[in-house]
Amino acid sequence: MTQQTAQHTAQQTPFDRSKPYYLDDIQVGMRFTSASHALEESQIKAFAGEFDPQPFHLDDEAARGTLFGGLAASGWHTAALTMRLLVEGGAPIAGGIIGAGGELSWPRPTRPGDVLTVVSEVLEVTPSRSKPDRGIVTLRSETRNQHGDVLQVLTSRLVVPRRQTAG
Repeated sequence: MTQQTAQHTAQQTPFDRSKPYYLDDIQVGMRFTSASHALEESQIKAFAGEFDPQPFHLDDEAARGTLFGGLAASGWHTAALTMRLLVEGGAPIAGGIIGAGGELSWPRPTRPGDVLTVVSEVLEVTPSRSKPDRGIVTLRSETRNQHGDVLQVLTSRLVVPRRQTAG
């Protein structure tokens, strides 16, 4: 298999969520869509209270006076929910979701009542030259709300195993 990039191949490939995908199964342009998660105000405040205790994540009244204009989930909360949605079938990668780096942005805040879904697309598939049992898949994952607004963009490089051959 040679390195593939999104510029060369932009196909839409349906996937079978019931089977794990190995490097050899993954093609540039494949798309994966996760299940959904409804985010409640109490979840936002609980996460923020433990991991990101800033007023705009904890108190709606205090948040109104900030650039968010109201209560907003921590970006790290959105990232954690994205990871859960990916792990639970939004990216059915053999061996699990093992990151080798990436880039993360939050173009819009996540709000109480948002229903999150992750839509991912394979941008690149690169077999390892030094470790023939694996490779790197570059995956762009957009976490969207019920209106289709993109709340988070994660471009990650994932370590993906190849199928073991009998020998």
